[in-house]
Amino acid sequence: MAFDIDMIKDVYSKMTERVDAARNIVGKPLTLSEKILYAHLWDGKTTKAFTRGKDYVDFAPDRIACQDATAQMALLQFMQAGKPKVAVPTTVHCDHLIQAKQGAKPDLKRANETSNEVFDFLASVSKKYGIGFWKPGAGIIHQVVLENYAFPGGMMIGTDSHTVNAGGLGMVAIGVGGADAVDVMAGMAWELKFPKLIGVKLTGNISGWTSAKDVILKVAEILTVKGGTGAIVEYFGPGAKNLSCTGKGTICNMGAEIGATTSTFGYDDSMERYLRATDRSDVADEANKIREYLTGDDEVYANPEAHFDQVIEIDLNTLRPHLNGPFTPDLATPVGELGKKAKENGWPIKVDWGLIGSCTNSSYEDLTRASSIAKQAVDKKIKPKSDFGINPGSEQIRFTAERDGILKIFEDLNATIFTNACGPCIGQWDRSDRKGDEKNTIVHSFNRNFSKRADGNPNTHAFVGSPEMVAAIAISGRLDFDPMNDTLMNEDGEEVKLDIPSGIELPPDGFDVDEAGYVPPVEDGSNVDISVSETSERLQLLTPFEPIGNEIKGAKLLIKAFGKCTTDHISMAGPWLRFRGHLDNISNNMLIGAVNAFGKKTNFVKNQLTGEFGGVPDVARAYKAEGIKSIVVGDHNYGEGSSREHAAMEPRHLGVAAVIVKSFARIHETNLKKQGMLGLTFVNESDYDLIQEDDTFNFLDLDQFAPDKPLLIEVVHADGSKDEFKVNHTYNQAQINWYNEGSALNLIKKENAA
Repeated sequence: MAFDIDMIKDVYSKMTERVDAARNIVGKPLTLSEKILYAHLWDGKTTKAFTRGKDYVDFAPDRIACQDATAQMALLQFMQAGKPKVAVPTTVHCDHLIQAKQGAKPDLKRANETSNEVFDFLASVSKKYGIGFWKPGAGIIHQVVLENYAFPGGMMIGTDSHTVNAGGLGMVAIGVGGADAVDVMAGMAWELKFPKLIGVKLTGNISGWTSAKDVILKVAEILTVKGGTGAIVEYFGPGAKNLSCTGKGTICNMGAEIGATTSTFGYDDSMERYLRATDRSDVADEANKIREYLTGDDEVYANPEAHFDQVIEIDLNTLRPHLNGPFTPDLATPVGELGKKAKENGWPIKVDWGLIGSCTNSSYEDLTRASSIAKQAVDKKIKPKSDFGINPGSEQIRFTAERDGILKIFEDLNATIFTNACGPCIGQWDRSDRKGDEKNTIVHSFNRNFSKRADGNPNTHAFVGSPEMVAAIAISGRLDFDPMNDTLMNEDGEEVKLDIPSGIELPPDGFDVDEAGYVPPVEDGSNVDISVSETSERLQLLTPFEPIGNEIKGAKLLIKAFGKCTTDHISMAGPWLRFRGHLDNISNNMLIGAVNAFGKKTNFVKNQLTGEFGGVPDVARAYKAEGIKSIVVGDHNYGEGSSREHAAMEPRHLGVAAVIVKSFARIHETNLKKQGMLGLTFVNESDYDLIQEDDTFNFLDLDQFAPDKPLLIEVVHADGSKDEFKVNHTYNQAQINWYNEGSALNLIKKENAA
């Protein structure tokens, strides 16, 4: 039986009426995305048609999911909200704080020893406030959500950018910052600019070496890392129905890499099969009653150009396998063409590691397709030339895969089976075979491949592919290997060719598990005590931010970031994850990965008070100590990547008043707003070039801060000369109120106390 079945039944009972009313108001057929959005309005039935990309709308999500790294700060904030219990079903999943090193058992044991303080804190807060808790080793949050909580037509938010994975089961699932989650936990509306809609029509069938992963690798090439910003990507067409549910999840998962608000598919037979296989026939039965409301209207898919803002069509019959990278997930190359491209660019041909798993590709089907290649290596006596690492998606998948002999196939190739956790995908990888910044190549089935992402080495060239393609490339040990056409030499000196991969959508004998790792919430947690030591290095109770105010004069440039500046650059993961619950300590990683436009170095900026150079956090602390506000300037798509609010909270904590960029990634811009900061964009992008290393900023009309009204900034250069430029913002009045109060959380507390 499904979790929260009564909630799901309630959603479905209201959906038909709300969708019918919305269709009448809008006056045209509705996409699936619109149906879900209009069915989850905070005020119930709609009274107006919302303008895509313009109107801010209040929504009522059905549930929340938090991973352990971001949950710490989210729950520390919720503790200040004055509420006895979360208002909607919420879960916490311990998957980020487990470092991959030796293998599942020793790695999990070490994580429980080194992070026990954090795990205990999360468990006790969950118990106190009615939150479901998934213990370390239970699985990766998004796979666990897909197996247990996702349901067609639902809306959920999560404190991780890959929350969008649940779109594989027909949800509108959106990654948000912890402050957004806190709003909903506290019983308040969740605000989102009504998204634009991108339709992706899939025709034909995938076959051979092509997989669902190749669909999103191709879409990433078409849309680039920012082409989906502000939009929901809705997949449809006969090709969509031919994909498995977990294959759909893979595609939706990597929608985060194109900046999309989320991605989704209409309810179909594959989703029904998955629901029943994961012991949720009750959800499937309810969904079948309103089946036509859980997908787009027929007229929409028959004439998509009239209903989507952009339409892409992909023929799965002709789609080729891809490897995307290095250093960005949208640099797509068909596998047969990668060798030439690698040689032209000086990418290392030798492949050192093949990594399979992550929230993107760790389903039973994924493991069976990859193992079908691994088994050929065993049977055909091919000795792998690269190391293998495997991260199962959940304990249920690991247990079932072990029962069915799938994991043993990998073990026969000397693969390391890591814990059911994120591991290398998020930089939690103690990689034994590399020292320093040596140039090397790895292939993986993950979603992100930014510089330093997996192992902290800026010269690790990471390429993203399907699990089966990763297995083949790793066995060959060469980036230029094309398994569709090339042969390999086996131990007997014979040339052998790999056969086409085969997979099993769902386990024939069903899923099984001994101990899933779930701890249910208690009915009354009022007597649960939560203690945080004042001397803890891992956890720190929060102090409310003071309002920045409507007068910013004499603010100093902290850093002018050059080129790509993701949330990994602003607040690195990896070893820094241990400080996710301690704002002051983790602030020591603020912007240390960003490239300073002056000198093109990282973590090396000028302190205008002394004329000396130092690390970004050190210079920020120096300005803060003198009561001087600071300014961060950035390039395009600033804040791309994970939905980590630390990338907003750290600058706020260290005295940054405003971030001025050419353009923002959606989640990061919202996170800045939530923390009571100014997130601004140049009206004229060329004004970025005006900013000099010794600049001081004066905001000339911040006392007139209002929706849709640009702000005027004066920048004073070291020689006394001045420039003025205008900046845009997307703050509505409610968000301006957050700024005026010092943060969104301050406003929540104020309203709760009233």
